[in-house]
Amino acid sequence: MSQSLLEQVAALRARIEATPFAANIGAFVDEAAARNGDNALWTFFEDGRTATYAEAKAAIDRMAEVLHHVGVRQGAHVAVMLPNVPEFPTTWLALARLGAIMVPVNIGYTPRELHYVLTDSEATFLVVDQSCLATVRAMEADTPVLAAATVVVVGGDGSWGRPLATLLAEAPARSWPWPAPQLDDLMNIQYTSGTTGFPKGCMLTHRYWLTIGKVAAMRGSDECRRILAAQPYYYMDPQWLTLMAMYSDGQIFVARRASSSRFMDWVRAYDIEYCLFPGVMNKEPESPLDRRHKLKRVSIFGLPKEAHAALEARFGVVARESFGMTEVGSALFMPREATHMVGSGSCGLPSPYREAKICDEQGDEVPVGEIGELCIRGPGILKGYYRKPEANAAAFRDGWFRTGDLFRKDAQGFHYIVGRVKDMIRRSGENIAAREVEAVLKEIPEVADAAAVGVRDERRGQEVKAYVVLKPGFDRDAVPPERIFAHCATGLAKFKVPRYLEYRETLPRTPSEKIAKQRLVDEKPDLRADSYDRVDGVWR
Repeated sequence: MSQSLLEQVAALRARIEATPFAANIGAFVDEAAARNGDNALWTFFEDGRTATYAEAKAAIDRMAEVLHHVGVRQGAHVAVMLPNVPEFPTTWLALARLGAIMVPVNIGYTPRELHYVLTDSEATFLVVDQSCLATVRAMEADTPVLAAATVVVVGGDGSWGRPLATLLAEAPARSWPWPAPQLDDLMNIQYTSGTTGFPKGCMLTHRYWLTIGKVAAMRGSDECRRILAAQPYYYMDPQWLTLMAMYSDGQIFVARRASSSRFMDWVRAYDIEYCLFPGVMNKEPESPLDRRHKLKRVSIFGLPKEAHAALEARFGVVARESFGMTEVGSALFMPREATHMVGSGSCGLPSPYREAKICDEQGDEVPVGEIGELCIRGPGILKGYYRKPEANAAAFRDGWFRTGDLFRKDAQGFHYIVGRVKDMIRRSGENIAAREVEAVLKEIPEVADAAAVGVRDERRGQEVKAYVVLKPGFDRDAVPPERIFAHCATGLAKFKVPRYLEYRETLPRTPSEKIAKQRLVDEKPDLRADSYDRVDGVWR
């Protein structure tokens, strides 16, 4: 890395970290509204609903009065089960105003999953969309958790719960001072859906959200004021994208749900300048309009390094990889100016407010170039997992959060993800990252999806098993095991080439679309069953 780039990154960090925070998220909303008044803040374009900063602030304050009327007080846990409608950010920011805590709930949850999140988070109130009410009623019929009087229904008809429209009409205006939560007070219990076990609730503070919004807005050398959000609000991205827009004195454009076929139409229609760019766009049919847009930069995540330069060339964008997670927010980022790193596969350098180190199993930092677990610390990371003392003890070491991700760092200080600590296969004393095997499998043009797991073996400890999903129109006769193993042999060391191969129609996934490997492992007592054995040359 050149000295000039080092100096630019250091200056950027210093500038961002010197910019003061508002006292809390509610104060931040007030400051943004005072600056921008009649300028548009959000547009939910598929519903045709737009609000200026002043209108959004009024709606947030009124929602806070409604929630107070229902009984929500500072410190209360309020579950929010809404699709991408304006009521979601309005409710979230109203809870910030009250010093209450939001528990976002996936609108696709079953009654069992909803029951788990409500009871684990100790939520005592629920704001829910009418379209999700059947799930709530089914849960209540089986295992009651909430009283109807504590449930606010957006679009409700009054058959159960308290319709928001009625509450907006009857709730008295505020006659008390707003609470004044501190920066390190809890704002969200945000559930992560890992590949194993039950989800854990990340305790995220006002500082956490203001940090990630500020860093996202300020880490580019340009100013991006028109921002697209196509992910669900109950995940974390649209929440920080909303704050990013407010930091930028800009506007966020929100889609009801993601759509790769319509994504670039949205980018062009609303003159979007920044977005999270789906890697799947590279697989969409090329169009003469691909470069006709006003994007200044985009963020990419997990894009194969071989596809990075092609994506930039096809769409004419500055695309930069980064690494973050619910627990720590933005951890690593690639500077816009680091053009020499395009296609390197690196996630970049530590983000502002973050320190990073790569450690061995004992917690000692490994030498440059060696693989270890990425550990992160800094102000505003999660306070811990809610009511999970054992998980907290395992996740933190001397103030550093253990990400569970395997990384290496080069001599310039750039970080590269290798795989998951718990997603390692150990064969004859050798560590094999499942992610690496999966990446090679996905290079096969006919393979749509792939997963790799370890299979117990008496001689070698574990053997590698690959699961592959073929693209429509292909079957195992068209793409036989020999073809797949031969390709793996060209990209993997001999000990990493899978021994077992199973063809699947689909792979099980978590609500956040991660492959649920534990479900694969638990499906059958002998993972060799239904597989082709490369060594013995037989179907088992």
